[in-house]
Order: sequence, then C-alpha cells, then structure tokens
Amino acid sequence: MNIKSVYSILYSVTVLIVPPALCSDVIPLIINTWNFSAATSPTWQGLVEGVSALDTVVQGCSNCEGLQCDGSVGYGGHPDDVGETTLDAYVMDGKTLDIGAVGDLRRVKNAIHVARAVMDFTKHTLLVGESAKEFAVSMGFKEESLSTNKSREDYLEWQKNKCQPNFRQNVVPDPTKSCGPYKPSPGLRSEHMPRKASQDISQENHDTIGMVAIDLSINVAAGVSTNGLNHKIHGRVGDSPIPGAGGYADNEVGGAAATGDGDVMMRFLPSFFVVEQMRNGVHPEDACEKAIRRIMKYYPDFSGAVVAANINGTYGAACHNAYFVYNIQNPSMPKMKTVNVTCI
Repeated sequence: MNIKSVYSILYSVTVLIVPPALCSDVIPLIINTWNFSAATSPTWQGLVEGVSALDTVVQGCSNCEGLQCDGSVGYGGHPDDVGETTLDAYVMDGKTLDIGAVGDLRRVKNAIHVARAVMDFTKHTLLVGESAKEFAVSMGFKEESLSTNKSREDYLEWQKNKCQPNFRQNVVPDPTKSCGPYKPSPGLRSEHMPRKASQDISQENHDTIGMVAIDLSINVAAGVSTNGLNHKIHGRVGDSPIPGAGGYADNEVGGAAATGDGDVMMRFLPSFFVVEQMRNGVHPEDACEKAIRRIMKYYPDFSGAVVAANINGTYGAACHNAYFVYNIQNPSMPKMKTVNVTCI
C-alpha cells in the first residue's frame, strides 16, 4: 500500500472521529471563488458572533451583487444577445438540504435574496425568467432596469463586431460572421461535432461568486450569484442555479461551489461530486481535482474551478485552463487570505 493510500485511510478515519469541539481553530469558516473580498471580509465578523451559515452566504453574495463584483455579478454587466442583463442565483441549506434558486431573472437586482425567498416562501426549488421576476415583485422586491451605460455600450460594441463572441451553432447565416436573424442549417447531421469551451475565464473575465460557509453550530450553506456568460443567448441559464452544479452543501460533510464555463460544467454536477467525494474521506483539494479531471476527460478545452471545505475545517480548490484565486478565512487567520491556485 502506497503512502497516499495510507493517508486517504487515515484522513477518512479523521473525518469520522474528530468532534466539532476540536475544530475551534478552523471553524467557523468562509471560502469563496475569486478575490471577492466584499463577499468575505464584511461577513466574517457576523459569522464569528453567531450569524448562521445560510445568512452569511446570502449576505456575502448580496454584497457582491450590489458592488457589481468585476462586472460579472449583479446588475449592469454581461448583457445577453438582445442587450439585457439577467441574473442567476442559488442558495442551499446544508442542515435541511433545502434549496432556493432563480435563473434568467429579469429587472430585479437582489437575485440571491430572491433565491432565498424561493426557499422560504414556496415549496419549489427553481423559478426562471419573467415568472421569477413576477414572483419577486409579489414578494416585495423592486422592479427596475438592470442595464447601465456601460452594459449598453458593451452591447453596441458587440453588435459592431458582428456579434462576436456568438453562441449559436448549426445555423444560417454563419454566426461567426453575422448577427442573424438565424435559421437552422439545412441538412443538419444528427451527430454533432464535440462541443468546445465557450470562453476562458481569466483575471480580466471572472464570473460567478460561489461561497461556502460553516458556522459555529457546524451548519453548512452554499450561495452562488452571477449575471452569466457575456452575450449569451437571451433566456440562457447557466450552472449557478442548478443544484449540485453551481453549489452544494450538506451538514454531514461540507460544501463546494464552482465557477467557469457553466454550459459544460453543469453536465457534471461538480459541486455535488466534490461533496460526495469528501463524504468518502477524500481531502477537499483532491476531491476538487477529481471533479475537474472528470470534466477535462470530455472537454479538455473547458475553463473552470471548484472550491470546497469540509466540516473539520479542511479546505481546498482546483482549476483548469484559467487564472484562479479564492478567499478563505477562519479563526486561525487574523485577516482574510487569498490563495493562488496552480491549475491542472
């Protein structure tokens, strides 16, 4: 038996026998994708003082929405192919496994709070599009435009550039050279060419805020918010509000959150996969790497990352084909720490 196998066995035993009381130096904990310090630092003190994990991830994601983190979270960023900014958001309570989510949310800024409202005030999991907006308004949320001067200018520049990047395929006219309108290509084969990645994520092109929190009572929650892929087709919903794709949380194990090429990543439910790997005793960093390699097998050009933490306060991340950092804070850290990840 090799050293890594021995370590895995020992780690698995540790996960089962270490009581929460021994985790006081590493719990509570916040971990989130990217250097979105507005999500991490302002919520940390509340978590230390007893704010729940669920309230923490909602507030952290809401902070990012209000500040339009890197233009990829909240209103006024990443207009779709008709010039409208729409939002996806998700929240999961690891204690009850309840989920609230919205996709393609229009004209309401507080997407993560609307997702929480879906959890609190309905028996459903996911609401989408215009109907999600109507639900939000009925719950007291304000209807208002999500466009800004910047998003309007971005959309006009995209049109001048022959609508590139463009996410149509197998249509006429050629979507790499024209803005349409489009029709299906005649004689389309039943077998498609393998799908390639939509676009890279990089220091200049971030996307999702994904956050996992573990509170003083060892409750786990995951929250996710984004305005999605830039110039996406109107009506597109990414991986963020899909349970197990954008995020997942389970009090018995821990939580995970993902960021990247959502159209590819949602097919593999990487956050759920990571949590199930951790349930079997796999270290969070190794679990994240397994999830990334599973996607790479089928889509070697995809860009993405996953972060995770277990209930013993151990954490980690993995990424592919991208620049990626994440934020982490626990009682052993006087200040929030930003970790650079070497991608595989």
